[in-house]
Amino acid sequence: MLRANNIHKSYGSRKNKHYVLKGIDLDIQSGEFVAIMGASGSGKTTLLNVLSSIDRLDEGSIRINDEELTEMNDQTLAEFRKNHLGFIFQEYYLLDTLTVKENILLPLSVQHMSKKVAEEAFQRIATELSILDVAYKYPNELSGGQQQRTSAARAMIHEPAIVFADEPTGALDSKAASDLLQHIRVLHEQNNSTIVMVTHDPVVASYSSRVVFIKDGRIYAQMYKGTEAREQYLTDILKTQAVLSGVHYET
Repeated sequence: MLRANNIHKSYGSRKNKHYVLKGIDLDIQSGEFVAIMGASGSGKTTLLNVLSSIDRLDEGSIRINDEELTEMNDQTLAEFRKNHLGFIFQEYYLLDTLTVKENILLPLSVQHMSKKVAEEAFQRIATELSILDVAYKYPNELSGGQQQRTSAARAMIHEPAIVFADEPTGALDSKAASDLLQHIRVLHEQNNSTIVMVTHDPVVASYSSRVVFIKDGRIYAQMYKGTEAREQYLTDILKTQAVLSGVHYET
């Protein structure tokens, strides 16, 4: 689904460059739910940005569905994002003048999908994310959790190849965050969706099937959930996160 080879990214001028990504290799299979973790400044958000084509690489290769992103011009890349990628950010980025339903249907409207097919897709995803009852409300009438679930529905309604999520629970309280993650996990399992999510929160990461730990612009470790219970997976994530931070973990 996604293959990144030897990717490098830096910022700044030639005389004052800050190297953020330093030769990362990463493969993500179709249907995986991958969490990317790391301390502030580790490069995790930059990694998400280059994988999702929001930012350009200095060097390396990124392929999604056998399409080489680094060879696309801006117009082709924008078209590829529109048709094949979904995005969930910490900020909801909903349009205040549109209802929940109109916000969710935006990706389908630019694809010129028939009203019948669009309506069926809306009914399905709004039901799965428990926001069908607020379909005709506006964003300012919703709770934070409802706004983020609306954002998630908009990101996933066109069944993108990959959904990229950048700290999607960062602005939510613990209950709303848990509700969102439960819904995303159900959508992931039912639709075999591929999700790549950046988070600093080990509880959030424990909903994933794999965690990639980033340190100083390189992959430090990877952890697979496998058949582990989520509670044990969370404990393992905490242990690795503690080692990554140079802290001894007490069991």
